[in-house]
Amino acid sequence: MVTVQTGPAGLPVGKVLVEEQVIAQHELYLGILIDRSRRVPAIVASARGGVEIEQRARDTAGIIHRTYIDPVTGFQPFHGRLIAEQLNLGQELVRSFTGLAANLYRLFCDKDCSLIEINPLAVTPGPGLAALDAKIEFDDNALFRHPDIAALIDPAQEDPLEAVAAGIGIRNYVKLDGNIGCIVNGAGLAMAVVDLVHLAGGRAANFLDIGTANNAERVVNAFRILTADAQVKVILVNIFGGLARVDVIARGIVDAFRAMKITVPVVVRLAGNNVEEGEQILRESGLDLVRASNMQEAAERAVAAANPDQYHRRLCL
Repeated sequence: MVTVQTGPAGLPVGKVLVEEQVIAQHELYLGILIDRSRRVPAIVASARGGVEIEQRARDTAGIIHRTYIDPVTGFQPFHGRLIAEQLNLGQELVRSFTGLAANLYRLFCDKDCSLIEINPLAVTPGPGLAALDAKIEFDDNALFRHPDIAALIDPAQEDPLEAVAAGIGIRNYVKLDGNIGCIVNGAGLAMAVVDLVHLAGGRAANFLDIGTANNAERVVNAFRILTADAQVKVILVNIFGGLARVDVIARGIVDAFRAMKITVPVVVRLAGNNVEEGEQILRESGLDLVRASNMQEAAERAVAAANPDQYHRRLCL
């Protein structure tokens, strides 16, 4: 199935839920997410819900209403009354809507959710409210507190490489559509590398943050993931050692070459804590690596290496 939310690749449909038909006089949208700019939960609502809500939100200004909740005081009844007014609900529905919104916010907090949405939230004859469809996303970093939710994970709905990465301890891996595999320490640095690759004319095959990896095996596992991706034509390693030690990362690169057959060019840029020791490890290894002295040069060399002709010309410079 392909939708706006799945992207062009779509997702497999393994089950079909059949329910009794509900008569909807009107369809609303109600959701809760984290507003990262304000760092608080936001209740998002619209009087025009339904399957085309994303397109309507883009095309029509003012149909989406946001109500910000102070996480200290939490959801209050006045929030429900305010949102009900925004949705043009009659007085007979204000109390039930406020109760529903309060329960939704409690669920959002208790289960460490990153998103809850009801679409559509139907106004039924009576009148009443009925959640005809819902979606819940959970914070992966909080799943250790919710083994019941973790047990619901369906590997068929995940990218196979992302599932493998999570299984070997590489949790900050996201598959992308490019051909330049990236191994970076730090989420911000990893995003910067993806951007630099794009600015240099290439496309990253992934986002991969190995974190403060004073563990050579994590570097080896990162290489395992990238070498398993048939799209990857070059691997770019960009490391800045702050809390991480560059010599440990370098040892991981050497161990990766010993543990598996790496047939694509590997571009390496190292900087920071213990960089001299790391450089010595790479020199003594005798590995055929493409070296770069800064991030921009590393991105440019990786883009050039992704094309064999450009790669050989670049090495001759």
